[in-house]
Amino acid sequence: MKIRFFFVLSLFSLQILLSQEPVEFVNPFIGTSNYGATNPGAIAPRGMASVSPFNVAGGTNKLEKDSQWLSNPYVHENVFLTGFSHVNLSGVGCPDLGVILAMPTTGDVETNHETYGTTYKNETAKAGYYAVELDKYQIKAEVTASTRVGVSKYSFPKGKANILINLGLGLTNEQGGMLKINSPSEVEGVRTVGSFCYNNPEASYPVYFVAQLSKPSKEFGAWKNPYNYEGVEAQWMTYNDKVRIKKGFTREVVGDSIGAYFSYDFQQPTEVELKVSVSYVSIENARENLQKEVGNRSFNEIYEETRDAWNEKLSVAEVEGGSAEDKTVFYTALYHTQIHPNIISDVNGEYPEIATGKIGQTEGSRYTVFSLWDTYRNYHQLMTLLYPGEQTEMINSMLAMYDENGWLPKWELNSTETFTMVGDPASVVIADSYLRGLRNFDVEKAYQAMLKGATVTENNPLRPGNAEYVEKGYLSVESGIAGPVSTTQEYNISDFAIAQLAKALGKKEDYKKFYKRSLSYRKLYDSKTGLLRPKRANGDWYEPFDPNAGANFTKNVGYIEGNAWQYVYMVPHDIWGMIKLKGGGENFIQQLDYIFDAGHYDMANEPDFAYPFLYNFIMGENDKAQKRINDLLGRYYSNAPAGLPGNDDTGTMSAWVIYAMMGFYPVTPADPAYTLFAPKFKKVTLHLKDNHEVVIKSFIKAGEPLKYVLIDGEKNKKMFISHSKLIEASLIEMH
Repeated sequence: MKIRFFFVLSLFSLQILLSQEPVEFVNPFIGTSNYGATNPGAIAPRGMASVSPFNVAGGTNKLEKDSQWLSNPYVHENVFLTGFSHVNLSGVGCPDLGVILAMPTTGDVETNHETYGTTYKNETAKAGYYAVELDKYQIKAEVTASTRVGVSKYSFPKGKANILINLGLGLTNEQGGMLKINSPSEVEGVRTVGSFCYNNPEASYPVYFVAQLSKPSKEFGAWKNPYNYEGVEAQWMTYNDKVRIKKGFTREVVGDSIGAYFSYDFQQPTEVELKVSVSYVSIENARENLQKEVGNRSFNEIYEETRDAWNEKLSVAEVEGGSAEDKTVFYTALYHTQIHPNIISDVNGEYPEIATGKIGQTEGSRYTVFSLWDTYRNYHQLMTLLYPGEQTEMINSMLAMYDENGWLPKWELNSTETFTMVGDPASVVIADSYLRGLRNFDVEKAYQAMLKGATVTENNPLRPGNAEYVEKGYLSVESGIAGPVSTTQEYNISDFAIAQLAKALGKKEDYKKFYKRSLSYRKLYDSKTGLLRPKRANGDWYEPFDPNAGANFTKNVGYIEGNAWQYVYMVPHDIWGMIKLKGGGENFIQQLDYIFDAGHYDMANEPDFAYPFLYNFIMGENDKAQKRINDLLGRYYSNAPAGLPGNDDTGTMSAWVIYAMMGFYPVTPADPAYTLFAPKFKKVTLHLKDNHEVVIKSFIKAGEPLKYVLIDGEKNKKMFISHSKLIEASLIEMH
């Protein structure tokens, strides 16, 4: 009887699992610990606005109780909440944004966040929704968002209550702001942000907002700290004593530590909704975004629309045959890839141009937040496969930046160039997208933009040191360029991408030229150590050489965010050439084994991302690829706050696990192909453009490697498949 009951219950549980929609498997808490730098707040797909709980000290405040990792507004281990920020970044390694904070409180108005902040409990997070209970005030706060508007619902108890809009808090050093209270239920203003990674502080920029309340307040006012001190610490120490509050103040308030408050005296428990619309163009555009995007719709209506939008986005891939935990990891990763790059254009199509100071106009969507050193390796290939329309708009956004700025982007953020990281990655992304079949952009303009980045030898922001690179084929330690070995490799990969696009466009001489340049990393190969080593300008090896230095973000003269082991095989365009340098496949595999077994592989950073898949280049070694992939999945990815191996890098870590769970991976940027291995699920259905479905079925037992593949009934000869063959297939069977 018990066995029968258990069997019936198991069938019921299975039916529940199978009936769930993709959106129900999203856990936004994944990545909020272990420096994943995500947040559990509410955002619409590709949203400009988002509403995140803010539980880090941020900015210039030195509050010690919650000080972990200030590149994002929320860390799972922190316990002290000071509001909800309305423009945020996800999965980045440097602070920016985290501003325009709203905070519901009760009792008398208090403007010091160290005093009005509170512990909290009962957090809930879903795609497009976050809720929490504030201990100090017995308030339940719920948040959701449309593309450009953050929407909150506060459930207040009976008695005095307040809603604070704090423009002083944030994650950046810039604090300047302006606000103007228009009525008992509306405030508008602007907040200055910028200086990502503390680079280029002169390129700070404004974010505009309009905030509206569903119920007019009984009393309202503004606060300002009018005192200027030489020391930041002194300002914060005296802040609580010196702050000035003005009731009923409707003139503009300008300053660093400013804010607005709206107060109530409820005779019974009451809900108040707050809508905060943002724009990077103007207050007028922020107001238009609010009116046209959400209007008078309620919190619940907006959440349902956003939830449906998320479900539609995530339904591009259906997975079956895995556990609920596996599905949660998969769909949360897909969710994270739909946050950045995000839309920066307003509903009227206006956006701030990069570098010109002008306002541009787009018919589609202008995108921003291009963390290209990370995303060129796997993220944009995934977008081309699953969301080709979005990827095309991203390319057109990059080409518009070229028109405005004279250069393709490197690490663009809200129409500013941060110049973060190294290499010339936009060329790789654009070439790869074209070679995978995207055509709805001006490829000749793109090609000319790539040539400019690759050939200009003076004052080249994309390729500093390009004169030496063109002359010698490598960057020397005397070049003054950070990580000369790894930067040489990055230039090589970009040259390979240019060569492949040149070949596709019939530009034969360019193809020969740039393909030859793409192999110049070989000049840095030391046969004695089997590694790529830094060289001096005269051709001598740089001494002393420590192949282990550079790991875990320690400095090494030769490499960026890595060491010699993590960069030796970062030549994805020339793996066969590297195998030859090694003296054959046996030596290649032996060193690859050593890198993993000695603990040199770094899952938390991009340079060695492709390493576990490189075993497939040597016949008979794919069982090791499978073992490495399974080990990495089990060790680093889970349905938990620490369920990412580290900084998500605007979706790059998430893209890796999506591929790893689907059973194919794009090893070589600008080479439209994938290597194959056993997927995590028994069935994966990809809903591609023109209503074409690709079904991937796995007949492989857990832990076993892939033996052979049938594509529409025909045996695939290798452990690789071209992009065109994959997207044209109807049924891929893995055995």
